[in-house]
Amino acid sequence: MKNIFLTLFLIMAVSCTAQIYPLRTYSEVPSNSYIKDINNELVPYEGIWKGTWDGKTIFIYLKKVKAYFTHLENSPYYNDVLKGKFKVLDSNGNILFDNSNSSDENSKITGNRFFSAPYNRYNLSYSAPDLCNTTGTINITFTDATKTKLDWKYFYRNEIVTKDCPYYNTEIPQPLPKEITLTKQ
Repeated sequence: MKNIFLTLFLIMAVSCTAQIYPLRTYSEVPSNSYIKDINNELVPYEGIWKGTWDGKTIFIYLKKVKAYFTHLENSPYYNDVLKGKFKVLDSNGNILFDNSNSSDENSKITGNRFFSAPYNRYNLSYSAPDLCNTTGTINITFTDATKTKLDWKYFYRNEIVTKDCPYYNTEIPQPLPKEITLTKQ
């Protein structure tokens, strides 16, 4: 009986040390804190989004996950973010890019944070080591009150292309559209 009480006490003590903060917390938080989507602001973004550009069709799969960030050496923390995967088809239905079956840890799109008012948009990062270390920033925002249309802006970066890149002497293919309106499926 003493062991049960001791175990329950330890569990409660450990769970009380992690503090929870709302998603729009922009200051540093204590080590092992949890920046949680208390108000379910990320929920409307979850799901399958579809759009077309340059004769291609893209499906983007967004999902809310609890991620662990360690970039602050002395203050790692948990944070609810969106993770994104995608599939791009050409006009004949051939798959050009597809990471939709990747694990959440290997998704190429990871959410960062909301921009504060008056900009009500969510910021994500794109990273593709297998595509010559292509990176970029994505901003998404809803364009309608029903939250079924999403404005997508992708800012592409690839500063250094080395000789081991298969596209060293040619243009690197663009898996993501720079600007598009996506519709929730």
